[in-house]
Amino acid sequence: WSGISERRCPRGGVSGKQGAGLNLGLLWTRVGTSGTGVSDGKIRFQYPPSTRELLHLLCSAHEARGPAPSLLLLDGLEEYLAEDPGLQEAAYLAALLLDTADHFSHRVGPGGGCGLIVALQTQEEGDSGDALQLSVLQRYFPAQCWLQPDAPGPGQHRLRASLEPGGLGPRAEWCVAFRPDGEMTVTPWPAQAGDPSSDKGSSSGGQR
Repeated sequence: WSGISERRCPRGGVSGKQGAGLNLGLLWTRVGTSGTGVSDGKIRFQYPPSTRELLHLLCSAHEARGPAPSLLLLDGLEEYLAEDPGLQEAAYLAALLLDTADHFSHRVGPGGGCGLIVALQTQEEGDSGDALQLSVLQRYFPAQCWLQPDAPGPGQHRLRASLEPGGLGPRAEWCVAFRPDGEMTVTPWPAQAGDPSSDKGSSSGGQR
């Protein structure tokens, strides 16, 4: 399984990079004889500081020894794209991520596989170059999850989460709320008449 998760913030909002905030997480989960994962997995975090280092890490993945990871998670993709803003660079990085996950999937064998999640943060009013980059990424990652801040209730922080499985199922939306005590609740998003984002036939994109 592969997909892209996009977080939207207002123009001038804080990006996901704070110091060494960019990271590539690799989740190892031991697979039992039935082909299902068990609980004694571990996560390895790696922090490639530049696009060049990230590409080197992905290109050398086939040389890695030990068990293959069951999930690759890349956070802060927008920071790498900012270094090389061209469309070819975005397409190459997306293709390399998919190839790396596919390589690990073959190592895991039947009944296993390696998932891929790529997260990035976009601006509500991005320029045309950002929109073109996003359209390129959407072609490589048809399954998409969008997280957008919503007007919170008293003492709450809320997000609107929209999942589009890329043809694997219908679109779904939830309200993710965080209370002051840290408790998180997830409830279906109420469908409203006249809300285009609630229309399952609407197209996906960064301007939803």
